[in-house]
Amino acid sequence: MNAQIGSVQALRQNLMALLIYRNVLNDEVGQAFLELLSPTSANQGVQAYGRWFEMLAAKNQGWQDYLLDRLLTTDNSFSRHVQKTALQDLPVALICAVKRDLRSLQTLYSCKAEKICEWVTQQANLSERLVSWADQLPDSKAESSAKKAALQLRTRLETLTDWADALEDLADYYRQFGTGIFAEYQAFRWQGGQLVAIAHPDPVQVADLVGYESQRETLLKNTEFLLSGNSALHILLYGSRGSGKSSLVKSLLHEYGDRHLRLIEVAKSELTNLPIIVEQLRDLPQKFVIFVDDLSFEEDEDAYKALKVILEGNLTARPQNVVVYATSNRRHLIREFFGDRPRPKDADEVHNWDTVQEKLSFSDRFGLTLTFEPPDQTAYLKIIHHLADQAGITLTSDDLEFRALQWATRHNGRSGRTARQFIDFLRSDLTVFGQA
Repeated sequence: MNAQIGSVQALRQNLMALLIYRNVLNDEVGQAFLELLSPTSANQGVQAYGRWFEMLAAKNQGWQDYLLDRLLTTDNSFSRHVQKTALQDLPVALICAVKRDLRSLQTLYSCKAEKICEWVTQQANLSERLVSWADQLPDSKAESSAKKAALQLRTRLETLTDWADALEDLADYYRQFGTGIFAEYQAFRWQGGQLVAIAHPDPVQVADLVGYESQRETLLKNTEFLLSGNSALHILLYGSRGSGKSSLVKSLLHEYGDRHLRLIEVAKSELTNLPIIVEQLRDLPQKFVIFVDDLSFEEDEDAYKALKVILEGNLTARPQNVVVYATSNRRHLIREFFGDRPRPKDADEVHNWDTVQEKLSFSDRFGLTLTFEPPDQTAYLKIIHHLADQAGITLTSDDLEFRALQWATRHNGRSGRTARQFIDFLRSDLTVFGQA
């Protein structure tokens, strides 16, 4: 018993002395674990164990798997520097600190949930043993390249007697997949002056969209340019409402998320922060699409000036890993009135036409403009059949088309959005009532 207590005290001291990887235990799970290692009373230790157990259960993740995730995703000075600098060029003190921390984390990793449960039970002198949280293995069928690489790294760590020997493997992982919020999530929203992760992005996929094949292929090709590190263009997707412009941009995440594409949604009201956002992304290994939906400006708005800087650049070099994809129902993004046009009898601005041309040409600052025209009846029915096949609807072609055209007449007209709404309604109606 005394030997076990001494081992726990040594573990606690090592964890408190972490230099670079201090943030590994900086979340609620880690803090509960540290608390159960150094309780002020037996009851506090049991309560801390309960919080630690419940949090792991909420994540449905084993203790060792959790530690590995934290090791790979927690942002720190080493993981940031090694993404931009070769390992041999980093300060010797930093490398030594990382190796020391890795050895401490290896000791923690070897402290399995079963052992922790037994120690807390004995410390609290409980008559009935606590339940041990299972050290579940991560899913061995992981499909993403990041998860596959994480599994390979975990396998290597388990075979090493000294985790410091995995320094190069860890550095390679950070260079390829990054760390922090961008390693954990694929979709984000700029909100309140910071990036907020979107845990459940829209599941729409490229295969779900039909009817605008040429526009889709151009967007995919440009995104391939971005992912390959070549020059990619900013794109304006302009056209009728409900034509699938926003859905097409969002579908890129499921097409290329595994290849380190990240999507950041920025509201029009937040566009003045664009230069700040872009500078935060410049040196990261991921590729970023800044998504601005339903873009348009009133004549007295200045937010477009921040967007103009990003589109055209300024004295600061444009980052190669960031593009802007914006959607709009208006070809000319800045509202113009007939009264804006100069008339000889008015003693207004001398070069008023220059102002008018600036407004009219703002959309031209995008490298590409993809136009989405309203679908005719043939295109609309093609979308209907495509979505019906995906939904497993087996009505006859004539019956399906008749109902789809009726729906369009009674609701919002022919569009991809209308088609999706009709199919969703029809599928639910057939499932619940067996008829439509």
